[in-house]
Amino acid sequence: MRLSFMLPVILIAGFCAPAFAADLPVETITVASKTGHHVFKVEVAADEASRELGLMYRKEMAPDAGMLFDFQKPQFVSFWMENTVLPLDMLFVRADGTIARIKANATPYSRESIPSGEKIQLVIELNAGRAAQLGIAAGDRVSAAQLRN
Repeated sequence: MRLSFMLPVILIAGFCAPAFAADLPVETITVASKTGHHVFKVEVAADEASRELGLMYRKEMAPDAGMLFDFQKPQFVSFWMENTVLPLDMLFVRADGTIARIKANATPYSRESIPSGEKIQLVIELNAGRAAQLGIAAGDRVSAAQLRN
């Protein structure tokens, strides 16, 4: 009986979910790499609901756009691509602003776990291939308002 009550709630939440993303704040971040400084306009997902939704259901994203997931303090995190249409690059960023690792070309719709591998504070999602195209690599530095760098 309890399951029958929850099913409509889950379905309603599922239909409403894509609307939340439009309300996220947008900030400018910079990634300093050996090839230069790369500027991105990112939506900031800083609470549980916006982090859970992420870029799900999006069908397109500008080349210099992305999403920044702020966990406020360093912690181990894991991502997946369920309900995510776009292939993405994921930059796992330490609290000091250095990129710990990059998961390139995460597969759309995959339920495969993509772990941070160490405690991080931010995850930045970009269009797949963008990190390689710009020469962004582990060890490069991110400047963002959420970091104390």
